[in-house]
Amino acid sequence: MPSSTSPTPLAVRLFVLHHAGGSHLTFRHWPRLLPGTWQVRLLDAPGHGRLLDMEPAADAGRLADFLLERLEPELHDPAPFAFFGHSMGAVLAYEMTRRLAVRGRALPVWLGLSARGAPPGAGRGPHARHTLDDAALQAHLRRLGGTPAEVLDSPAMWARFAPLIRTDLRLVDSYTLTPGTPRLPVACCVYGGRADGTVPRERLAAWQDLTDRFGGVRLFDGGHFYFLDDPAPLLAQITGDLSAALAATRTAAAPN
Repeated sequence: MPSSTSPTPLAVRLFVLHHAGGSHLTFRHWPRLLPGTWQVRLLDAPGHGRLLDMEPAADAGRLADFLLERLEPELHDPAPFAFFGHSMGAVLAYEMTRRLAVRGRALPVWLGLSARGAPPGAGRGPHARHTLDDAALQAHLRRLGGTPAEVLDSPAMWARFAPLIRTDLRLVDSYTLTPGTPRLPVACCVYGGRADGTVPRERLAAWQDLTDRFGGVRLFDGGHFYFLDDPAPLLAQITGDLSAALAATRTAAAPN
């Protein structure tokens, strides 16, 4: 006799975007550690992970459009969606949301931005990490963490992955906003490591100037990749923050 139990409805679809030189593999354990009513989608940029055979993109706008086009059917689904991005992924999560807003499309219920300061205004010269010589760039990546030692220590592996890493860094460091960019009407929370020397708290807090619903900065022990050894504290915070945004959305939509 068939069961009369209805499947548990999907609460939210969370899209996770990776850092420069990374892939979905950094977050491969997250789906089983987040609520069972969430569908967690781990994305790859071209040239990364499952899209390793594709040409990487060096422009945040073009990459945001590529990802939005691939996600188009899921963004039309009745279930709400949210974006979380770490480092380069934070740039992409914000730019994807900004483009949806400009086009008058459905927006994420929540935006989680990790280990990346708010972008500067146009006219400020970009950083040039992608132009560092190999030794300087490898030293920078060692300080950040997150890049496997075998990539940094093996000349063959470095020769394979260095061009991709440089392309990603050029994308991040050249990303700026034009003056007068509208603030996003999206709930936004920002995350970072207390010992991250590349992204101080004031740069994380600067995202409050780009959203009308800024939820604050959450800091954790560790550096740029503060969640790698133990993602549980971050995931507990994400669960609370996104659940609060979903509850606020339901309250706003309820009839008076």
